[in-house]
Amino acid sequence: MPLKPKTIEKLYFTIGEVAEELGVNTSNIRFWEREFGTISPKRTNRGDRLYTRKEIDQLREIQHLVKEKGFTLHGAKEQLRHRDEAPAVTDASAIRERLVGIRRALVRLRDELNGATDSFNPRS
Repeated sequence: MPLKPKTIEKLYFTIGEVAEELGVNTSNIRFWEREFGTISPKRTNRGDRLYTRKEIDQLREIQHLVKEKGFTLHGAKEQLRHRDEAPAVTDASAIRERLVGIRRALVRLRDELNGATDSFNPRS
């Protein structure tokens, strides 16, 4: 039985490789890094930046918001911040259960308010 060839994925990428992958200048990457402050690549002894795949994905998202969606830098920062603050609920049953609980609370509140208005009759 033949052995499977191992595929070794690169862990770090230079700024030139990242710029080529994203189709932007290296100065754009350095600018976004300064402006957004969420990307902090490792540095070699010479000071060269080394980016992880996660950091490249963050840069790709910034590029998408600024270049393709037309967000200002401030707007893109807000968009990323709100995305990070929003709880990631993907379980449909958990969402349904929460909505059912909210509905019950609203029905109870409506019934209490209706009961209060029925007992309040200014003409009696």
